[in-house]
Amino acid sequence: MAATAYAAATAALTPRVYITSTVKSPSCSTLPFLPPRLSLSSFSSSSKHVSESQRFSSLQTRASSEESPVDANELFADLKEKWDAVENKSTVILYGGGAIVAVWLSSIVVGAINSIPLLPKIMELVGLGYTGWFVYRYLLFKSSRKELATDIEVLKKKIAGTE
Repeated sequence: MAATAYAAATAALTPRVYITSTVKSPSCSTLPFLPPRLSLSSFSSSSKHVSESQRFSSLQTRASSEESPVDANELFADLKEKWDAVENKSTVILYGGGAIVAVWLSSIVVGAINSIPLLPKIMELVGLGYTGWFVYRYLLFKSSRKELATDIEVLKKKIAGTE
């Protein structure tokens, strides 16, 4: 009985490829026809049925006639002005190259760690634990959120050099 149900489910879920081509096109190869699309109502009950147009309407974006608030020429002019103000251009290029090499090396290290069988799951647990601690420490209470905001402001001032 279970084998019959498994065979029926497998037969229903495996795609069938129909290769029926009578027209020969010299410019492209013939592709097999796709099986007909299954309706949404077969996967959900009629009370939960949502039409495709409603489901995908939230994903649609529209082009607006408004101009974007960032002008490309202004952006390039600002970047050129800042680049001309830099005294040690070779140092900036060296730091930029070092950052690219560091990202490349870190991706190699992460790939090596990911290939060890149990270590990725342990790292996920460590990350989940740290996330829980961070939420409890900084985001759960109003006073700790204010403390986090002041810490971020101090850090921004240190980075900008205005402190």
